[in-house]
Amino acid sequence: MPMNTHIENQQKKVKLDLRRIRRAVHKLKKALKCADQEISLLFVDNEQIREMNRQYLNRDHATNVISFPLKEGAYGHINPQVLGDIVISVERAFQDAAAGDLSLDDEIDFLVIHGLLHLLGYNHEGGNEDEAKKMKEKENAVFFLLNGYELERF
Repeated sequence: MPMNTHIENQQKKVKLDLRRIRRAVHKLKKALKCADQEISLLFVDNEQIREMNRQYLNRDHATNVISFPLKEGAYGHINPQVLGDIVISVERAFQDAAAGDLSLDDEIDFLVIHGLLHLLGYNHEGGNEDEAKKMKEKENAVFFLLNGYELERF
């Protein structure tokens, strides 16, 4: 398995199976045709992600996932093999999973998919409903593929 996925767990509130997550990320990157590209995945708690959200996006609240695409901007061409960073609040994921009657593994997988799609240029913010719909459909298709469900169109 390529070592171009860096995973760090900085939170202590919820136990994670990092080996399972690494396997899932490997499958996701293969499915999205970016297996040879580098990403970093950082797991934090609500306070840490709130601080990042405030500092980098001027949003003073905890969120579930933030992506930092490195292909955007004036210097995005410098290292095209590096897609960027995904930060996930495990504490928020745990809360959202419980509220949605999902397993934590499914919620984490979905947040990784969401973050990875942002790194690949998908967007659901900014009022473009077509882009938001396209991203949601891709999220669902990839989630079903990852979990071995059949979907006609991918």
